[in-house]
Amino acid sequence: MEYSVLNDILILLAISVAAVAAFRRFNLPPILGYLFVGIVAGPHAFGWLEESKVTQLLGEIGVVFLLFTIGLEFSIAQFHAMMRTLLGLGGPQVLIGTVSGGIIAWLLGIPWQAAIVVGGALAMSSTAIVVKQLTEQLELQSQHGRLSLGILLFQDIAAVPFLVMIPILAAGTDQPIALPLAYVLLKGAAAVIGMLILGRWALRPLFHHVAALHSRELFTFTVLLVALAAAWVTHAMGLSLALGAFIAGMMLAETEYRHQIDVEIRPFRDVLLALFFVTVGMVLDLAMLPPLWPWILLLVLGLVFGKGIVIALLTRVVGYKTEIAVRTGTVLGHGGEFGIALLAVAVLTGLLSLDKSQPILAAIIISMALAPILIRYNGLVIDLLKARTGQQEQVSHEQEIAAAVKALRDHVIICGFGRVGENVASLLREVGFEYVGLDLDPVRVKEAWEDGKQVYYGNAVHREILEAAGLSQARALVISIDDVRGGLKILHAARSLRKDLPILVRARDDANLDELLDAGATEVIPETLEASLTLATQLMLLLEVPGSEVSNKINAVRGDRYQLLRGAIIREGVKGAGTTGREKEHMHSVILTAGAFAVGHRLEDLDLEDNSVLVTALRRDGTRREAPRPELVLQPGDVLVLYGTHDALQHAKDRLLKGDK
Repeated sequence: MEYSVLNDILILLAISVAAVAAFRRFNLPPILGYLFVGIVAGPHAFGWLEESKVTQLLGEIGVVFLLFTIGLEFSIAQFHAMMRTLLGLGGPQVLIGTVSGGIIAWLLGIPWQAAIVVGGALAMSSTAIVVKQLTEQLELQSQHGRLSLGILLFQDIAAVPFLVMIPILAAGTDQPIALPLAYVLLKGAAAVIGMLILGRWALRPLFHHVAALHSRELFTFTVLLVALAAAWVTHAMGLSLALGAFIAGMMLAETEYRHQIDVEIRPFRDVLLALFFVTVGMVLDLAMLPPLWPWILLLVLGLVFGKGIVIALLTRVVGYKTEIAVRTGTVLGHGGEFGIALLAVAVLTGLLSLDKSQPILAAIIISMALAPILIRYNGLVIDLLKARTGQQEQVSHEQEIAAAVKALRDHVIICGFGRVGENVASLLREVGFEYVGLDLDPVRVKEAWEDGKQVYYGNAVHREILEAAGLSQARALVISIDDVRGGLKILHAARSLRKDLPILVRARDDANLDELLDAGATEVIPETLEASLTLATQLMLLLEVPGSEVSNKINAVRGDRYQLLRGAIIREGVKGAGTTGREKEHMHSVILTAGAFAVGHRLEDLDLEDNSVLVTALRRDGTRREAPRPELVLQPGDVLVLYGTHDALQHAKDRLLKGDK
């Protein structure tokens, strides 16, 4: 039995693991490792891997899943908001890139028909690299990230007319190009409108039904079916696979299943996208390149600097700041996968010869290999330019956050985006409130960004970060971190900026409740006490206590700052009760015998509160009285429920029983 396919898979996995591990060890993007694997192990180098239609198809499906997940991050409203970027920046960039690249190709001896396609190929940038790298760097939602994505989407759409033109140009006939282009654009519009209508009326009920069956396998299969079916529809209509996947992603972004869909599709996307980059590296024939290195280097410089400068100038012309323009140009200054696809189709149809395509192909791949590094250090480019021109002002992290949230008003700032913070954000989104999340866990922030959530890396202890998050325009602040000291620091920083802002603080228990309230918290929500209230509420309802009475009881407890529940009762005679050092407050019961000093005295005469002890309740004749009156005269058999630290409770006990001061 032949196991050649299994051998190829094992070779691919082994080399990929080694290469990516080596690249990550030197802090280089894994995309470079995949390109390296394709170049070294491909048919034009060591020949360990052979090109096949299967691997190419799987690689294309990886790009399909990438565009599908991008669509999940954009609703129809967001896409409409990006039309200015799509048409105002994407259109001129593709036009200028195609014309300038075509002229260069024509001057190098390539026929004008093929030169048009070469110009279009050079105008494209890599959606796969840019989106993956910006996502890893938490910059996809930044201003230059969104501008880059808008231009990339236009490039992907613009690749369709080029694919239509190639067979016509290769035929060498006098058939006009305008008519086929108009036809494909009409088909494209029909496909988009049809998929939007179908998605709005069919996808949500479909996923409602699938989710109701509680089968994760069925849910995953349905996601794969929708993504690939949408890609197939647009491909069958003469459009790109990726366009249909992107539209399907946008449709599902309008549903409540978008986050679970992203979780299910991500493993397929990452594996197949890695295979795509391997196949890109495999098409390069190293043996043909040595005599062509001067031209290749010139083309690489043109892609990196020429295209980058053009995009930066266009971005600046439409009104964006120089820093944003330069960063956008740096991010997009390279070739892309659709450029490689255009060259491959041109070679297959005979429009472009193989030897003429190799230097262009090499330049695109080299620029794609450089792209992750340029994207990673796009902020450093700004710093170097400013240092060169004598401008030392830096685009700070605070300015990045401020630029991203400057349009928000009456939003909620959530400090700490763990499970509690994320749940709060989900509920806010359900009722239509905007929010800004701040967290110091880069993995958590990265995952939140991939889910399309407005979360940024930043320490809310610093006033600058709070100001950047829009504290002056915020409606409220939520501190959901599980760290009392950190919460107090955030409270002090926030109160120094705004005295009137409602601030809610999460606490594990009631130990620091008063301290947090004194620091300026509007409300403190102790988890253990709230859990007790929830349990008690459900229990009372189960016991058929009237709902109004239950509500009044619970509201009374909250209104009294949880005095009824604060602390765990320490029974008399329990060995080891209490702690040393910085004491936690507890409850303690004291029984007044007939000879106790406190018998016959009023509560207010015992000065217990002066010793930081609170009388929360009194039991007499089997009846419990909450917060007894100060003028109450104590009797033998009374049980006083006290609240305070261990030392204070001991002093109070001695006072009640022995009369000690």
